Amino acid sequence: MYKIVRSSRLYEQIVQQVEESIHKGALKAGDQLPPERELAEQFGVSRTAVREAVKALREKGLVEAYPGRGTFITDGSSYTIRQSLDRMMRSGHEGFTSLAEVREILEPEIAALATTRAGEEDIAAMREQVAAMDAAKGDPEAYIEADLDFHLALAEAADNAIILSLIDSIVGLLREQRMGIFQVDGGPERGQYHHKRILEAIEHRDPVGAREAMKAHLKQVREDSRRAPSRQD
Repeated sequence: MYKIVRSSRLYEQIVQQVEESIHKGALKAGDQLPPERELAEQFGVSRTAVREAVKALREKGLVEAYPGRGTFITDGSSYTIRQSLDRMMRSGHEGFTSLAEVREILEPEIAALATTRAGEEDIAAMREQVAAMDAAKGDPEAYIEADLDFHLALAEAADNAIILSLIDSIVGLLREQRMGIFQVDGGPERGQYHHKRILEAIEHRDPVGAREAMKAHLKQVREDSRRAPSRQD
């Protein structure tokens, strides 16, 4: 039904294809979109790109997502514009500094929660993204998408819908930040070292180790962000 998309802003092409399906009548009010993993496979993109596309479609009033039920095409009668957190943060020059502070508050505890709540499928998803980052050292887009999916898998493993929504809301900013870090000499390698430490702690069900590994990772991210050539904070 859908075409493989290739672009630096993949989610926009996904949005365009879904909109076209709605306008042509292939998708009607009440129809349910396929699950996230299935959509990612159909479009040939990462799950974070699909999530951004769904968020954009929600902001346009074209779909509505219901936790535990799925995402459905709307009839347009309750059209609303949702101002996402990443857009609000972009309005000020201190956006990336604020982002770093929020992550340092949230993500160490997310990692600790994941050690006690992660299922085998969650851990397998993290391993898959770590392997994808290892294989994508010369491909910024592939590396960054796998990096985002790793942190998304952590949030899913924490098994808290509000946590997952908060991480979803800053995906756009995280992508921009990572693009800068990828250009810093040794940045991807340092990040990958910490990803593997976080994964190891989760595999060993070690909340203290996961928390400390995430703190070390976020310190590295903050330091590498300062060295990024197009720093925006």
